[in-house]
Amino acid sequence: MAKPVSMTVEAGLAAEQALLAAVCAGDQAFGLLFWQPNDQALVMPRRLSRLPAFETASQVSADAGWPVLLRETGGEPVPQSNATVNIALVYAPPRSEGDQNRIETGYLRLCQPICDLLIELGGDASVGEIDGAFCDGRYNVNLNGRKMVGTAQRWRQSGGRPVGLVHGALLLENDREALIAAVNRFNEACGLDQRVRADSHIALHEAFPAPDAISRLDTLYRQMLASFLPV
Repeated sequence: MAKPVSMTVEAGLAAEQALLAAVCAGDQAFGLLFWQPNDQALVMPRRLSRLPAFETASQVSADAGWPVLLRETGGEPVPQSNATVNIALVYAPPRSEGDQNRIETGYLRLCQPICDLLIELGGDASVGEIDGAFCDGRYNVNLNGRKMVGTAQRWRQSGGRPVGLVHGALLLENDREALIAAVNRFNEACGLDQRVRADSHIALHEAFPAPDAISRLDTLYRQMLASFLPV
């Protein structure tokens, strides 16, 4: 049974970048990584570090037990703890696909296997924005009308082809109150207007025990990759 790799948030972010570098170098055809933090941190895009109150807000967050780390993908602040499992998908699209819908296709390839799993479990799966969710976006994966997975991606050019890191952070266990507090604490200290709500989110295990969920997702992703890559 596939299980997520346990590592620090900092190590997990580095592992994703190493996977991207390996596929760019041609060392492997694709990358698929499930990792679960064994510590906690508030992770956010590098662009936020340019805000005037960023250093002050980072210290406030760290003092509350949520050190701030920067990531290469976009979005907004995302809390990471052992309540979350991260999914990193790295691949180069077939040249026949062209470049026009690369971003949308990347999100759909990340989201569809999760939706398929939720439907198998008997849940109401959807993709789209949820009012009051942290790092809200068009490609949230939602369970029963509440956000369960946040997504982001980053692309590089390598050897004349694009290679993408498409990432999802899946809320596995119900630690919503602490996660929401971490985001709102930083946003307030940084002078950001956004406030998020715990009831806009749901953890997978709140709805379904699903003890083999990660193993099932591993299978679904590999089947999806085999449909268009020489794996």
